[in-house]
Amino acid sequence: MLNYILRRLGYGLVILIGVNLITFVLFFTVNTPDDMARLNIGGKRVTPEQIEKWKAERGYDKPMLYNDAAQGREKFTETVFWDRSVSLFLFDFGRADNDSAGDIGYQIRKRMGVSLQLTVPLFILGLMASVIFALWLVMFRGTPVDFWGVVVCVVMMSISSLFYIIVGQYLFSRLARLAPISGYANGLEAIRFLVLPIGLMLVASLAGQARFYRTLFLEEAGKDYVRTARAKGLKEATVLTRHVLRNAMLPIITSAGASLPYLFMGGLVTESFFGIPGLGAYTIDAIASQDFAIVRTMVFLGSVLYILSNILIDVAYTWADPRVRMQ
Repeated sequence: MLNYILRRLGYGLVILIGVNLITFVLFFTVNTPDDMARLNIGGKRVTPEQIEKWKAERGYDKPMLYNDAAQGREKFTETVFWDRSVSLFLFDFGRADNDSAGDIGYQIRKRMGVSLQLTVPLFILGLMASVIFALWLVMFRGTPVDFWGVVVCVVMMSISSLFYIIVGQYLFSRLARLAPISGYANGLEAIRFLVLPIGLMLVASLAGQARFYRTLFLEEAGKDYVRTARAKGLKEATVLTRHVLRNAMLPIITSAGASLPYLFMGGLVTESFFGIPGLGAYTIDAIASQDFAIVRTMVFLGSVLYILSNILIDVAYTWADPRVRMQ
């Protein structure tokens, strides 16, 4: 198992290096440091002196890949590539291009907890609700309950999550005044601001997940071992929970594990609409202000989390199904 994990980490490191190189090339080919300076300084009459000053304050005045003027190892370390790409592997994210955004590492540490307060409850409740709802539909398969349940799922999947947010804010905040329409507070006071977005996102994501799990459970429910369990006189609820659910765990783990990176990265749309100062809103604000230092950092972190989540998924396979062995 240890050798497998180390090997996967090695593969992941190679992938991460490739993603980082591609990201660096794309960002600095499409937008040169001069272009970034003009975007951040603003105004139609930006002088060359202002551009050079902006670049010097942020280290963009250094050579891109190789510094002929430096000595020894500084030929490679005193470059934009080292400061803005290699340093990411040391989790040294530097400062944002926008002066008001400050230190990127500090902002990530500060906002990560806020995002987790939103995404972890949503992840747990969403997984439980979708599995239970899917099992309930399978229990009544072939009946009007199952038919209309699928119809409701299709209708809900056809509606954008933005619709749920806008309607939910209007009904529960404007009219009923049951929850704040937006904002955030620290401590237990945060619950007041998180209940509405968690509830709305739970409803928005329930249909798609439940329909996917229903398909998995229906496939398992038609297999021989399930028919044998029913022939022994087991109740349908027992058959579904002890046999069908257990044997469908591998695709459930894959589906749930794929969403793990988003627990840390936050909900982009949700945080922006509800004014929650998490990593999702931080990323959206960076894109809107064209702060490429923050965007590159978030792309890097997303890649790291995606690679780690895939390793966790593989390890979880052995727990869910002992027949799976790591080679």
